[in-house]
Amino acid sequence: MLSGRVVGVATATVKHPSMAGWKLLIVQPYGPDGQTPDGDPVLAVDALGAGIGERVVITSDGKGTRELMHSETTPVRWSTIGIVDP
Repeated sequence: MLSGRVVGVATATVKHPSMAGWKLLIVQPYGPDGQTPDGDPVLAVDALGAGIGERVVITSDGKGTRELMHSETTPVRWSTIGIVDP
């Protein structure tokens, strides 16, 4: 799990069938201090309704993401699992 900030949304005209109807967020992960960017932004599937500027908790747990999306063949790696209160 990582914490990060939503810095944008992504739109895809062609995508894997398992991604149909899912909102895609661009999330900048942060280090343990919650202030320092940690690596490049990642693309995460959002089931929680997070918006730009919000802090979120994301996971790269493949099994959890496959269960969330009801697909054993989805290429999605990252998904949101929480929105951090301000």
